[in-house]
Amino acid sequence: MTKPIVYFTRQISPENVVRLYEALGVELPGKVAVKVHSGEKGNQNYLHPEFMRPMIEKVNGTVVECNTAYVGARETTEKHEALMAEHGWSEFFTVDIMDSEGPDLVLPIENGRVLSENHVGAHMADYASMLVLSHFKGHPMGGFGGALKQLSIGCASSAGKAIIHSGGKAYDPVTLWDHCAPQDDFLEAMAEAAETVVNHFGSNLAFVSIACNLSVDCDCCAVAEDPCMGDIGIFASLDPVAIDQACIDAVMSSDDPGRDHFMERVNSRHGIKTIEDAARLGYGSRDYELVEI
Repeated sequence: MTKPIVYFTRQISPENVVRLYEALGVELPGKVAVKVHSGEKGNQNYLHPEFMRPMIEKVNGTVVECNTAYVGARETTEKHEALMAEHGWSEFFTVDIMDSEGPDLVLPIENGRVLSENHVGAHMADYASMLVLSHFKGHPMGGFGGALKQLSIGCASSAGKAIIHSGGKAYDPVTLWDHCAPQDDFLEAMAEAAETVVNHFGSNLAFVSIACNLSVDCDCCAVAEDPCMGDIGIFASLDPVAIDQACIDAVMSSDDPGRDHFMERVNSRHGIKTIEDAARLGYGSRDYELVEI
């Protein structure tokens, strides 16, 4: 079986994001959703729209996001759209909060241990393909955030996020934090949810991850710890499992003095379990070929 290729460059620039995408040799068809992280209000580490602009314009993409399942600047469409404007996304791109109107698009999970279905923003049905443009970094609950998190929590509606976090038991975001699933169930639920988005788009998916501003905290944190490691580079792949594994491997093989602090966050949350479960479910491979360009 051929290993998936992960392209990599150490030189981080908007132009190199495009260059690595082009190395994939694909042209995403039809109307393209570009999944980004809008950045919580107050967060200092998220990747700004100016940096993403050449890549998004390359695919003539629509920036897509979904509302959060916790109180903040992105919990409602009105607040989220205001923040997208404040952060500059709306200045450069068409922005679509995919769960701005219901009902959710419900994607079945046939062999899920934790979930039986995944609720994503209804507007996902409007797109023929998706570019998952990720800022790879740590995460306070998932251990790390990359392509798999963007596919799962990122594409889930507000209610869908509650379903994932609760292991399928709480459909009401208001009561979510009283119904959180055990950590390993939450991680497995993310892997199951991500698979439904992969199945939805099929081969019309591509992934680019930028490993920079490497904080142990996510861009969803209004108060985030400053980066603890130096920037690593840009990764691109057609395989969401391989690209997340490559990012983790690059951190683990680094001699940066902040590596252990970053990996403590990943390991203390069992973060690599999401990669393991995604590989077990069969929609990606942890074994890959790294091609530096």
